[in-house]
Amino acid sequence: MHPFLAPDFHIRWSTLTPDHIEPDIRHALDLSKQNIEAICAQDLTIATYASTFLALEQATEVLGRGWGRLQHLDAVNDNPAQREALNKMLPEVSDFYSSIPLNARLWNTLKSVAASPAIATLTPVEQRFVHETLADFRQSGADLPPEQKERIAAIDAELSTLTQQYAEHVLDSTNAWDLVITDEAKLAGLPDSARAAAAASAHAKAAASDGRTPPPATPAWRFTLHAPSMLPVMQHLHDDSIRRQFWEASTKVGAYGTFDNSPLVWQILELRHDKAAILGHRHFADLTLQRRMAKTGRAALDFIENLHARIHPTFLAEHRQLAHYKAAKTQAPEAPLEPWEVAYWAERQRQEIFDFDAESLRPFFPVDGVMAGMFEIASRLFGITIRKVASACIPPGTTPPAAADHAESPVEVWHPECSFYEIHDSDTGSHLGSFHADWHPRESKRGGAWMNSLHLAATGEPHLGLIVGNMSPPVDGMPALITHAEVETIFHEFGHLLHGLLSEVPVKSLAGTNVSWDFVELPSQLMENFCWDRHALDLFARHHESGEPIPDDLLAKMLAARNHLIASAFMRQLALAKLDLELHTRLASFRGKELDALDREILADYRAPLKTDPPSMIRRFNHLFSEPTGYAAGYYSYKWAEVLDADAFTRFQREGILNADTGRAFRQHILSQGNATPPDELYRRFMGRDPQLDPLLIRAGLVLAQPLPTLA
Repeated sequence: MHPFLAPDFHIRWSTLTPDHIEPDIRHALDLSKQNIEAICAQDLTIATYASTFLALEQATEVLGRGWGRLQHLDAVNDNPAQREALNKMLPEVSDFYSSIPLNARLWNTLKSVAASPAIATLTPVEQRFVHETLADFRQSGADLPPEQKERIAAIDAELSTLTQQYAEHVLDSTNAWDLVITDEAKLAGLPDSARAAAAASAHAKAAASDGRTPPPATPAWRFTLHAPSMLPVMQHLHDDSIRRQFWEASTKVGAYGTFDNSPLVWQILELRHDKAAILGHRHFADLTLQRRMAKTGRAALDFIENLHARIHPTFLAEHRQLAHYKAAKTQAPEAPLEPWEVAYWAERQRQEIFDFDAESLRPFFPVDGVMAGMFEIASRLFGITIRKVASACIPPGTTPPAAADHAESPVEVWHPECSFYEIHDSDTGSHLGSFHADWHPRESKRGGAWMNSLHLAATGEPHLGLIVGNMSPPVDGMPALITHAEVETIFHEFGHLLHGLLSEVPVKSLAGTNVSWDFVELPSQLMENFCWDRHALDLFARHHESGEPIPDDLLAKMLAARNHLIASAFMRQLALAKLDLELHTRLASFRGKELDALDREILADYRAPLKTDPPSMIRRFNHLFSEPTGYAAGYYSYKWAEVLDADAFTRFQREGILNADTGRAFRQHILSQGNATPPDELYRRFMGRDPQLDPLLIRAGLVLAQPLPTLA
């Protein structure tokens, strides 16, 4: 029995216990090595595409299944025994994956078959797979001499270990801090929803008898650094000193004691730079971006700096105006704001200017209703139907019921709050895919929101995926009422999911979200647009008690307030992208510098003019440092894809927000195609032209100094 490797479509999560990790992963490693050896050992005179390239695609499938399930559990259900077993196997797994493109015999076999006349008879998708595989191997060092291959393998193994440690430090230091308040007067300004959630958290923690919270009978409110807990405090709580405590605690995540990520950051950067140099590139950004839409680190930096120059005056004006607003309200001399004041005074200003309190929208966004309406929008646009399937959470290690082979059998999930769904084609009824959804925070779960694939299927079989977030949880028997920003996050991750589950590409490594990193955010960010249109909102924004849609006057206020301090929001994303690209293009200029000073140097023109300089977020920047590559040298992709989504959505606006023909075209040309065709060509097929920058800044309400060029 190897439960982590079981081929079941409905995964039996209760069987995936720490004691199975080492034997299961070792068994999968052995199988994969045998499969690779079989490819290498064949007679090249009779070797074919199927016996080489396609066989390589299938060679590590069992290992990918088991390791993928383990990595997922590490993200949503962290525990000491599981963490220990994962970290024990991590170097071996990383070393194996690194060894594949560095295997000289395998590389010679692939090159030999790729040069044969038979390749010209393959389908266009198969030929692209051959081309992409060869490019992957070359980019990973297949043409290097043996000693350099050994160094690349060692770097990859070390990066896997260091980035895993980095992510664990962020999670552990986030969970290490909380604040319990017993004086209700200190909660002034905090919305009722946040108070109720904090009271429920205090009660749950007290029930765990950890000795840090008062008995359940004593009124108490517990707050953490998880977003649904912290953000309402920073936006609404009147007590300046408490907001300062939160801010200071958040800046220390990954930055103190045994959780300090500072040395890991430098080690990771150095290893990435070394890898790029060995592979013949000036820096890690050029290595990483050579096959993405931007092509080079310089092009990505130019894109960021172009946008920065256009919004910088407005950004500074916003902060001056906010400081003036605070001074007028407090009758104090005008001065730069403190970091813990910005969100608070921005929210007060927004409420006053637009007579709009974002909390007034919560009753219209019960998470189940949002999901149902989102499914209806997707069904109308993309020709699919989505239904919820009965599910059950079985305690790990217990004897689960029989596998869910029939509709009446509940599908097993990893947590009681997790749900399970199926997607079918509305024309043919065929089962396109299934997915898990897990929306609320817990201490064993890392922060943020993400989508992932658990199983990419062959043509005609269903895919399996998941979407995960950390949204406002249900409280006191009420449904989970989420913010509009959280609604956008759900739509965003669902866009990624559709990109995965609607794939029609027969080659798995080209399917779904296996696309250029600066293209992958297009479907996700395009879906966010439907959170702002009345026709779409009426399908999911319904009062959880009355069922009424958002009133016209409230919607008008929401739309009017959409771009409040928009240049500041833009600048935050540009700053993160700038920091990322500078670290990965000019490492030699920064060695030996203290991280906070380095941050201030790089972002001198991107930082808000605040009274207290915030510490760098480099030590908690999971996007950059919690994976060997991840978004490293690629954080610009969010803004790059935002250009694509704003431009692509103009077709929906022109032809009808819920126009089925437009939606079907997006499914046909984008969602179903994965990496079967270069992304710029897919975009042209949908839009009939190259993308343009104008729609993004027009949507944001930012003044255009001059017509903008196309995005090359």
